[in-house]
Amino acid sequence: MNNSQIISGNIRDQVGECPVWSVAEQVLYWVDIAQGLIRRWSPTSNTVDTWIAPEQVGSIALSSKSGLIGAMETGIFEIHLLNPPTLELNLLAKFDHPHLEMRANDGRCDPFGRFWVGTMRKDMALASNAGGFFCLDEDGLDLRIPGMITPNGLAFSTDGKKAYFSDSHPNVQTIWVCDYDEFDAKIQNIKVFSNMQDLPGRPDGAAMDSEGCYWIAANDAGLIHRFSPSGDIISSLKVPVLKPSMCAFGGPSLDMLFVTSIIPAGIPSNEIGLNGALFAFKPGVKGLAEPVFSKFPVNRSVIH
Repeated sequence: MNNSQIISGNIRDQVGECPVWSVAEQVLYWVDIAQGLIRRWSPTSNTVDTWIAPEQVGSIALSSKSGLIGAMETGIFEIHLLNPPTLELNLLAKFDHPHLEMRANDGRCDPFGRFWVGTMRKDMALASNAGGFFCLDEDGLDLRIPGMITPNGLAFSTDGKKAYFSDSHPNVQTIWVCDYDEFDAKIQNIKVFSNMQDLPGRPDGAAMDSEGCYWIAANDAGLIHRFSPSGDIISSLKVPVLKPSMCAFGGPSLDMLFVTSIIPAGIPSNEIGLNGALFAFKPGVKGLAEPVFSKFPVNRSVIH
């Protein structure tokens, strides 16, 4: 796919992740997990603003109150963006990690205003299944899917009745699909959607399009796969980096596919090139507006 546009200019993220298009603001947010950065691109001015968080930011979501919420190392926070690079955080829920050196990873809102997020060991080489997927709503933060190594690929079907998730660790490389209950966020009937050990790339961040197809970044393969609802690959789009990390639809007509990327470990600084850049494509299909978090927990703390 050759019609890519570099959105981030000369900016390169160490671990670019979680692009989120705000329909209300007509801007794109994303994060650099490793450096604890939140970025915002405005297509009107074609500028990128950057905020610095005190912890690594695994994922973000739009919020009905504060603008954004973010899953970090110690918990999930309301994020108030002030003059760059300054922000303020209000703690919504604290992680009770089973090990030290853990952080949040892939996350997004379901269509009903809850926030789902995965946790993992910072060192992927440990291959520890201490991570899992949590759900945040009015009742607080609850572990829903335990035993994950590198949780990724969160997405919800157009009607909200199916949930998708993956484990991108090289030992797993699997995408699952399950039934999703909008009333209590229960997941049932989990089954394998795609075993990507038989396909190029590891399953990373994902998105749904308006036709009910599932898009996922194929990390280490320089591809974005599009799956049919039945789990068959429809197409694979080539991107100009080795490690695409997540894709998301956005733009005024929701017909642009934004793709974040990662700088491969150990690469010399003079060979980084486009690795770590944020790209935009016109894939020929529209996406869905990203849901907004609204299920704020009753009890929460404030971090000064």
